[in-house]
Amino acid sequence: MSSGLDRFKDYVTKNKIDCEIIILNESTRTSQLAAKALGCTVAEIAKSIVFTCDRPFIIILSGDKRVNLNKLSKIVNCNPKLADANKVYEETGYSIGGVPPFGHKKEIKVYLDKSIERFKHVYAAAGESNAIIKISVENLKKYTNAELVDVSE
Repeated sequence: MSSGLDRFKDYVTKNKIDCEIIILNESTRTSQLAAKALGCTVAEIAKSIVFTCDRPFIIILSGDKRVNLNKLSKIVNCNPKLADANKVYEETGYSIGGVPPFGHKKEIKVYLDKSIERFKHVYAAAGESNAIIKISVENLKKYTNAELVDVSE
């Protein structure tokens, strides 16, 4: 079985995605760890959070923001709950801390919070807890085919 990073690299290559994959010696499992390892601000980290209602979905938002569940529930028309580690892996094919913004095991709806639009480039997980991609916000929008929303606080 290939690693999450290998599967993600294959997806990026196959789909000719314009991004830079960065492998680090330390963990980037959280926004704070990733920012420290990369020498950037926490805000420049694009975190992917898996929620469930009647179906799973992903919210991508800036690392310095939190999801406002009231705003989110109005958008998804249900009361979303954080997915547990098993559900995250089952739906995306990646473990928490390594879930990339695209290239998931199953087709999953992605929402992109407007907090990301402050930047030209952001960093996101790349399949493992020590792998990151640097990607332009325009390409992040393009390759996730995400709906742009305002769910952060």
